[in-house]
Amino acid sequence: MQLLPALNSGGVERGTVDFARALVEAGHESIVVSSGGRMVEQLQREGSRHITLPIHRKSLASLWQVRPLRRLFTELNADIVHVRSRVPAWLSYLAWKKMPATNRPRLVSTAHGLYSINRYSAIMAKSEQVIAISECVRDYLLQNYPGDLRRPPQVVYRGVDTREFYPELQLPQDWLEKNCTEFPQLRDKRWLLLPGRLTRWKGQEDFIDLVARLAQNYSDIHGVILGGSEPNKAHYEEELKQRVRDLGIADRVTFVGHRADIRYWYKQSAMVFNLSQRPEPFGRTVIEAAAIGTPIVGYDIGGPAESLRACFPRGLVDKSDAEALYRTVSALLDGPAAKSVLTAEFTLRTQAQRTIEIYQSLLAQQGADTRD
Repeated sequence: MQLLPALNSGGVERGTVDFARALVEAGHESIVVSSGGRMVEQLQREGSRHITLPIHRKSLASLWQVRPLRRLFTELNADIVHVRSRVPAWLSYLAWKKMPATNRPRLVSTAHGLYSINRYSAIMAKSEQVIAISECVRDYLLQNYPGDLRRPPQVVYRGVDTREFYPELQLPQDWLEKNCTEFPQLRDKRWLLLPGRLTRWKGQEDFIDLVARLAQNYSDIHGVILGGSEPNKAHYEEELKQRVRDLGIADRVTFVGHRADIRYWYKQSAMVFNLSQRPEPFGRTVIEAAAIGTPIVGYDIGGPAESLRACFPRGLVDKSDAEALYRTVSALLDGPAAKSVLTAEFTLRTQAQRTIEIYQSLLAQQGADTRD
């Protein structure tokens, strides 16, 4: 049983649905508890059961869900309760703790982020086994929550579904023509792609400055910024577009907004970038692009650097080193065609296998560890 606030969109939500599908395919019963959302239909279509409970609100009123959760754990005879966010983790922990130690599910959490350091966040370290989605997250937990961890966190990288992202992926018929009709400036160009929400720490400004410099020497490159702005961040999108105009490259950078078909944008691009200004727990765009084989360039910080180091080490650049960034990209543009290679540890299959092994290990210890 996986628990998270909602199933609308985002990396945690997508990872939950992907893993639920893998559990079903491996012959396990998969249940997800959340407040609902647009991904519920897909979840159910792929063989999991969804139970709707309001476990998403950061409010004392959410404590009313503790008893229903305890009843749910008992009635469904859950073997594993796997929490993926702080509010569901608190509610599940309170429900689980009052159950008889010899007759309760094993409690697992996945730390998906570098959480703020406080007692509220500490709940993610209090489960019987914590899974960290990268070494970066594991080290953060060990440094900041050593007194809350029952066991050392185990690193299980988030995995990409290689049935959706793979080197032989073909563009749908008329896909390229359709997009070049919508954005004529993309036609007959080598695309440099920066995917990610439009927010100050995602690196769009560094990317724009890079394209401005490259444009002086490469007539065929074009910067593509893929991602939408949050409702309260529309002003930042306009700031970025003004920066493009000020640098005189309005014809060399295109904002394409949010796209549901991102895998085809990876496929068509000459290069994909991850230029986050602060350490991220993981870099899904890095492994998705690597699964397709597109070269990736990114800063050597946080979780994205771990996957980049494994899949395309040539693309690693010291953070905010504009000169090194330019040299790295120029070398890739001038050299023979390069390919990134997704290693097995970043596949959904490996993620599912390792997570299930953790479940099985905990279940084998049933009764041996009954500490509240």
